Amino acid sequence: MFEHLVVFKFNDKTTLAKQQEWVDQLLALQEQIPGIVGLTAGINATEETDRIQGYTIGLRVTFEDQEALRAYGPHPAHQAFVASLDGWVEDVIVVDYTI
Repeated sequence: MFEHLVVFKFNDKTTLAKQQEWVDQLLALQEQIPGIVGLTAGINATEETDRIQGYTIGLRVTFEDQEALRAYGPHPAHQAFVASLDGWVEDVIVVDYTI
């Protein structure tokens, strides 16, 4: 299997309600994209506030294999999510690894 981790940092005009919309969109991807074994997403709730560095949404997706991850990127549902972020994102960190 293959793990895909993403954390998002948004600009200062981003509301909590907008962030929740994105989390809901992310959660829906599991039913829309083949090859996803598990998916969790949420708004950062850490108590280590000195470590947040502005990153407010986390995503973890487990794929059947690396090929499923590769198919995820161009999938229309994923691309629609990416398009919804336009003008809102300051930074994104991605980590992928075999499990």
